[in-house]
Amino acid sequence: MTSRPAARRGPKPKPGTRATLVQAGLGIIHAEGYAATGIQAIVEEAGVPKGSFYNHFASKEAFGAEVIDAYSERGQTKLRDILTDPARPPLARLEAYFDDRIDAFRASDHVRGCLMGNFSAEAADHSDLIRERLAGHFAAWTDLIETCIAEAQAEGSVNGRFPAALLAGFVMNSWEGALLRMRVEKSDAPLLAFKKIVFGGLLA
Repeated sequence: MTSRPAARRGPKPKPGTRATLVQAGLGIIHAEGYAATGIQAIVEEAGVPKGSFYNHFASKEAFGAEVIDAYSERGQTKLRDILTDPARPPLARLEAYFDDRIDAFRASDHVRGCLMGNFSAEAADHSDLIRERLAGHFAAWTDLIETCIAEAQAEGSVNGRFPAALLAGFVMNSWEGALLRMRVEKSDAPLLAFKKIVFGGLLA
C-alpha cells in the first residue's frame, strides 16, 4: 500500500500577493537599504500577514533577488524604449536616456540612486545569489547600450577606435560611480560631469 504525501498545511498563497510584496519591498529597500529593511516592514507596507511572506519566499535573500529582478525589468523597459526610438539617431537616443535619468534624480532630490548599485555595495560580497543576479542584470543593461553604440559607430557618429562592448561597459560603470557620488554630494554635478566626458569626449 503506497502512502500519499502529506497535504501542505496553512493558507494557500493568494494570486497577486507575491507581486504586491515585491513592489512593497522594492520601494522600502530603495529608500532604506537592504540590510535596514526587515520583513515586518515589508508585510506591513504590503498589507498582508507575515506568514504570507514565507508562503512565497524561502528567505529574505531570495526575496531580495526578486526585488532586483523587478527593478531591473522596469528599468530595462524604459532604457529599451528610448534606445530603440527610430525618430532619433542612436547617439541622441543614448544621451536622451541619461538626460531623462538626471531629471528624475533632480526631482527626487538626488536620493536613492540605482537600486542595483545599492545592492552591489550592500550585499554582493555576502550573497552569491544576489551577486549573480546583479551581474546578469548589469550585463543585460550593458548589452542594450552596446547595441546603441554599435549603431552609432555603423553610421559614423562614434568612431571605431574602441569596440562597442568596451565602450558600453565603461559607460555603465562610470554612470554607476557617478550615482554613488551624487548621493554623497546631494548634487547632480557628478552626473553632469559624466555626461560631459562621455558625450563631449569619449563618444564625440
